Amino acid sequence: MCVFVRSIERFRLEKHVRCSIIDAPLKHSMNKICAACAVTVSVLALSGCAAVKVKLGMRVYLAKTPVSSMQASLPKGPAIAPGQKSPLVVKFTQPDGKVLVTEGEGKGKILWSDIAVTPTVVTSDKKGNVILAHDPRVSEGKVGHVTITVPSHPDLRAELDIPITYDYKFSANFSGGTGSSGMSGTDGLDGTSGSTGSMDPNNPSPGGNGSNGTDGSNGQDGGNGGDAPPVEVRVTLRPGAHPLLQVSVSSAGKQKLYLVDPQAGSLTVKADGGPGGSGGRGGRGGRGGSGGMGTPSGNSGSNGADGRNGFDGSPGKGGSITVTYDPRAKPFLIAIHLSNQGGPPPVFKEEPVPPLW
Repeated sequence: MCVFVRSIERFRLEKHVRCSIIDAPLKHSMNKICAACAVTVSVLALSGCAAVKVKLGMRVYLAKTPVSSMQASLPKGPAIAPGQKSPLVVKFTQPDGKVLVTEGEGKGKILWSDIAVTPTVVTSDKKGNVILAHDPRVSEGKVGHVTITVPSHPDLRAELDIPITYDYKFSANFSGGTGSSGMSGTDGLDGTSGSTGSMDPNNPSPGGNGSNGTDGSNGQDGGNGGDAPPVEVRVTLRPGAHPLLQVSVSSAGKQKLYLVDPQAGSLTVKADGGPGGSGGRGGRGGRGGSGGMGTPSGNSGSNGADGRNGFDGSPGKGGSITVTYDPRAKPFLIAIHLSNQGGPPPVFKEEPVPPLW
């Protein structure tokens, strides 16, 4: 069930509660209203989220809406970088000049399900997002493009070129995993109260003593963070009027490729040791039972001791990072950022590195 329908269900529940506490003379009428609300909610829920929103005026069907023109844009920038997602916004102008906008990033009433997006180089999803593959070989030297049409209005069409940019803060993360959190200790049991004696001056009897509370158990220690694997970085220069860095990052049998604009973009390579897991909370000691009333009154039992909190796990070790770079790429190494906390200092090697693809 969608979030919107759940909100309606909550509204129905609140109505039911109000009906249940209303004065008797009005209760019968209010119950009828509540029943009608329940039926309406059930019908709307069965018809689907989009239909519910259209029914309440939150969305409109393009097939039932007169439209004279349309325009598409990428509000977060005209360009897209490898591995990035960028939302589309489409505006529709009606014959009377009124403008309707797509849902999602546009925060409008037009359903993306009423629109067809045909992408080239890039891909798209059902929520109006344009996506570029992480691998730069898919898009290098190309321009992304989307063609937007409306099946219910075959005369409408919008075209949008999407330049590919490498002016982006890329990241390759091979850091160790976080240690598991320790289990919390169990709380101790409360002591029982002492039996009641007699306070009758002619027939006194002492109250019973309360029993002691039991100790809480200790929290479990957190697990240690995972060690990061060794990472190999190879860097070479793709020369030209606007030189770019070709970078390969390899670790644990996996390779990631990047094309970085060194003038404004960057690549951060991480091989940090994973943080240790947090220790579990110690259990609370049980309260001592109260002494029973009597002559004299019984003694209260002692509270149990709280359990010790578990210790946090130790952080993992950082992985070694070795950077092999071509001499032509040396002036641009400032665009490569390294982080391997808990590991040895990174090693740099200068030697000829041929094109990586």
